[in-house]
Amino acid sequence: MKEIKKKFARYLRKAETIAERIAWSHLKNRRFNGLKFRRQHVAEGFIPDFLCKEIKLILELDGSFHDNRKEYDLERQSILRSKGYRVVRMRNNEVSRYRKIFHNRLQKKIELLSQDSSPSGRGAQL
Repeated sequence: MKEIKKKFARYLRKAETIAERIAWSHLKNRRFNGLKFRRQHVAEGFIPDFLCKEIKLILELDGSFHDNRKEYDLERQSILRSKGYRVVRMRNNEVSRYRKIFHNRLQKKIELLSQDSSPSGRGAQL
């Protein structure tokens, strides 16, 4: 099963959305606060959009596909948070529309998570 997830993660990296491409340009090569991010990397049996193992941070970019699977996303997020991950969710259009200030928006959301890092929290939603 793990190999299947790895192959699917590779596929997702190749089939990235515009928002994922923009976000990755800000996150790759330690461009965001010197942190190492991975994209579409298996974590706890899931494949989050972006993962920073150093600070156990997951960034999820949600498009219209996620509108019909909110319960699943919340359950998945709850499992990841129970494993110590902090989850930040942003809409694809937030990343695309505000690409010049993406770094600042993500930084603020991470700061909010740091203030409210209880495992039962839902993640930063601005």
